[in-house]
Amino acid sequence: MKKKTAGLIGLDKNHVWHPFTQMREWEASEHLVIERGQGSYLIDTEGRRYLDGVSSLWVNVHGHRKREVDRAIKEQLGRIAHSTLLGLANVPSIELAERLVKVAPKGLKRVFYSDNGSTSVEIALKMAFQFWEETGKPGKKRFVAFTGAYHGDTFGSMSVGEIDIFVKKYRPLLFRPFRAPYPYCYRCPVKAKKTFPDCKTACLKAFEEVLKKHHKEIAACVIEPLLQGAAGVVVSPPGFLKEVRRLTKKYNVLLIADEVATGFGRTGHMFACDAESVSPDFLCLAKGLTGGYLPLAATLTTDRVYKAFLGRYEEYKSFFHGHTYTGNPLGCAAAIANLEIFEKEKVLMKLAPKIALFKRLLERFENLNHVGDVRQLGLVAGIELVKDKRTKEAYPARERVGYRACLRARGYGVILRPLGDVVVLMPPLSATRKEIQKIADAAYRGIREITEGAKA
Repeated sequence: MKKKTAGLIGLDKNHVWHPFTQMREWEASEHLVIERGQGSYLIDTEGRRYLDGVSSLWVNVHGHRKREVDRAIKEQLGRIAHSTLLGLANVPSIELAERLVKVAPKGLKRVFYSDNGSTSVEIALKMAFQFWEETGKPGKKRFVAFTGAYHGDTFGSMSVGEIDIFVKKYRPLLFRPFRAPYPYCYRCPVKAKKTFPDCKTACLKAFEEVLKKHHKEIAACVIEPLLQGAAGVVVSPPGFLKEVRRLTKKYNVLLIADEVATGFGRTGHMFACDAESVSPDFLCLAKGLTGGYLPLAATLTTDRVYKAFLGRYEEYKSFFHGHTYTGNPLGCAAAIANLEIFEKEKVLMKLAPKIALFKRLLERFENLNHVGDVRQLGLVAGIELVKDKRTKEAYPARERVGYRACLRARGYGVILRPLGDVVVLMPPLSATRKEIQKIADAAYRGIREITEGAKA
């Protein structure tokens, strides 16, 4: 190990508190220090190259050091790095808003900026709540969310989330939503006697029962469309999202689509809602918005919602929410460049053959003795590892099987990150066919060697 690397690791352990990390274990282990990136690769301080198999946590779209995004940020730096949107406007935030409205689902005309996925959801929750206050229905102040949901780590977004390890300790501080079952078909939340499609999506019946009984209290439904990320890449069956939209309209409930993870091509569509021609009342965006360059988020909504906040100054109907870096020019410039690349390079059109290859490469995982379920949508997949394939018995958490499988894959030059015992594969959209093959091969070898003790 180079002296430089050892010094950085020492400083890291002394001062940096890492997210979602048991720091006692971190301090006792050695780890990579990433120094550079190029295309689909991350390069550490030792000069070792690793394929970025999780797109730097969903955000890397066109690859690291993409020339056009680099140039856009540098050009914006030559003008101004930041100015507030409180009482002023700035050029990149205006131009980006116009572009987002053009590519977003129909009807979304207004853009409110923030800094990350959690805040984009928090904003939608607050807007939905205040909308009903301003339109004479103050009783509609609760929310309905789904089992297995993850919407971020601010208090509102945690409240509509469910995963215990993220929210259990904070529940005394959170509000309680109504909860409906998300179609996690491998472990059916409603214990249906039949599997999809014979079950006729039984979980939708439970969702409608919640709406039927409580719609006068419900301001909005919040959903991760098509795919729940943190729950373990849980893919909803075709038609589920469209039916959720139909039911929310039927019962006069606003729909918040949390596309922080699924937006910007990840599912094979610009937005997951596009796959089923769904137009939500709110669209929450972050992660891939800037192509993995800078923290920026946006909450899009309709003119109907926007107009409810219009009034005289003394009425105080304004949306009193904001962030210092709201509409940051550098972030907006990166996002504009990101969207231009989608258009100029026909990224979505070129994804189809990559997705087809990815799907084929995943087929052999199903034959492994301890792979219970393989879930894939677009260029993201979750491979659920189980102790007993017949009974679906999970491994004890202390065995950390998913983590060890990903660590083994690192030895084959690919960085992966598990969600519990679900190994996640998420190549950048720009990854080549050869790189996608290498990511799948490393994951296969890592899983097989850890769960079966056999060299793949």
